[in-house]
Amino acid sequence: MAIKFDAAAYNFRKKCPYISKNLLRWFPGHMNKGLKQIDRTLKSVDCVIEVHDARIPFTGRNPVFSSSVTSAKPHILVLNKKDLTIPSLIPKIKDQLREEHNLQNVIYTNCKDQHCRGIKSIKPIMIDLIKSSNRFNRSEEDDFNVMIIGVPNVGKSSLINMLRSTNMRGAHSLQTGAVAGVTRSMHMKMKINHDPKIFMFDTPGILEPTVSDMEMGLKLALCASLQDHLVGEEAIADYLLYWLNKHGKFKYVVYMGLEEPTDDINEVLIAGARKFNRIRRVRDYDGKVRDVPDFLESARTMIRAFRTGELGRALLDIDLLRFKDRAKESVHG
Repeated sequence: MAIKFDAAAYNFRKKCPYISKNLLRWFPGHMNKGLKQIDRTLKSVDCVIEVHDARIPFTGRNPVFSSSVTSAKPHILVLNKKDLTIPSLIPKIKDQLREEHNLQNVIYTNCKDQHCRGIKSIKPIMIDLIKSSNRFNRSEEDDFNVMIIGVPNVGKSSLINMLRSTNMRGAHSLQTGAVAGVTRSMHMKMKINHDPKIFMFDTPGILEPTVSDMEMGLKLALCASLQDHLVGEEAIADYLLYWLNKHGKFKYVVYMGLEEPTDDINEVLIAGARKFNRIRRVRDYDGKVRDVPDFLESARTMIRAFRTGELGRALLDIDLLRFKDRAKESVHG
């Protein structure tokens, strides 16, 4: 049985934890190369599928995509990892994306679920969009070319694998991983459907050269779109603690071995180190060896629990979602 706590009884932080913006600068060479490849390939593409994390539907999307890539071709926004967000809020999110960003085709998916309805809906929507569009120099071609884009580690390669396995038995799978940057360059186009012939280009995850908004950068880091060590696992865990407390989500208390909520990340990491035996040995200046809490491993444990849903479903962009009556809706998953 879950233990409930009254958030009003605690004096939690009101402002996002500060980290240096220099930590959010990450634009390695393969991203710059990827942008150039996308630009060169775009003229032979009939439709663009942009994949993003369902927990951050309003933030973190690369503005370069909307200004140059998705505006030039029929566009589908796939919000992946729907199993980690709050289902009851999906209709409101879709409405807001349609009204504020003119995104008419938004599909929620879970690329770990072979029976996901969202994945099955992509092909017919994609075909309808292409057939109803002006294909310019490709109007005489029978095959369809689709490009898949997005920031790192949102499930682009996983989505291609699911589409290929759904429509083509025995198809070769692309490499996927739990860290940002597995796909380093654009692959040759791969067939994902026989009739009609549909080919898809996978692309590397591409971020803005500089993440200008600090909290947006921390959200991307928490969702693993930035490599953990570039921001720092303890800094990511501290932002997670701030966000969980702010929104009254206290599953971390029991999970990390605490007695009650706290705003001190050091208390959380010490308790987690004790519960999960995350201990490291250090040698004192006098040569004595002693055991101390391993803050890094404890932070990784907490972050991993969030990313796998063990701390509950979450919509990190909940504060950006408009409610008609402005009443605070439940954010508990």
